[in-house]
Amino acid sequence: MSNFKNVGIIGFVDKVLIKGTVIRLAQFLVSSGIHTYLEENSIDKESIDGVEYCSRKHMAGTCDLVIVVGGDGSLLHAARDMVDLDVPILGVNRGRLGFLTDISPNEMEDRVADVLDGNYVATERFMLEAEILRDDSVVDSGIALNDVILESGGSVRMIEFELVINGQFVYSQRADGLIIATPTGSTAYALSGGGPIVHPHLEAIDIVPINPHTLSNRPILVDSKSDLQVKVLLSNSVEPLVVCDGQHYLEARLGDIIHVRRKDKTLKLLHPVEHDFYATCRSKLNWARE
Repeated sequence: MSNFKNVGIIGFVDKVLIKGTVIRLAQFLVSSGIHTYLEENSIDKESIDGVEYCSRKHMAGTCDLVIVVGGDGSLLHAARDMVDLDVPILGVNRGRLGFLTDISPNEMEDRVADVLDGNYVATERFMLEAEILRDDSVVDSGIALNDVILESGGSVRMIEFELVINGQFVYSQRADGLIIATPTGSTAYALSGGGPIVHPHLEAIDIVPINPHTLSNRPILVDSKSDLQVKVLLSNSVEPLVVCDGQHYLEARLGDIIHVRRKDKTLKLLHPVEHDFYATCRSKLNWARE
């Protein structure tokens, strides 16, 4: 008897490989007696018998599991839609790296069957909330599973900002930008920026300056309950760019404050029973290859 009765599938099926995998997965779920949902307009409705097509919002409110077919970017997008309704997510990798979408298409049916039978590893991943404050009012906001990034949008010039943590001034910095990342995001852009790899179970926020002008400036790890404020100084000659997970862009101007804190709800990710964070690092980052 399956632990999951209603399963949704999310996949950007404009790519042939993803479309074929989505169809295979949907047919497998239907044949397994699972009430299966697929995003409306994603595939010709005549392609898969027994599948109910619906909006992502309806899926989030109906399904007790969502399977994302694609790369890590696809899962990040789905995470922001599902987290508030406590819907767990399972990833089938059809992207490049696949830190989060860790089921291979070649073993998809077997691994999904295991999950449906209750054989899986569940991890809780905290997310970040970002607000743009202007004249003490919130003008825009977003959430991120990986990171919130401040950059000098569309310019090669550095951007100057001040960082305050829990009401304490940390520094005034000139850099190409600043990455504020979760442990999940520590293996993404923050890693490229010289930040540490942070185990997903560690309750910490990773703060990584991007090419800082002060060469002694280094990444900082702070408690995940920390309250972060980044002020974009009026002295800048370039407009700031603030983006969540590299996908959701927030409106920001000179003089604004970017307020970042931990989101109150966590995302539940499901993995195959043999999931091992260090094995994933070895595989994806080519550690100890001879």
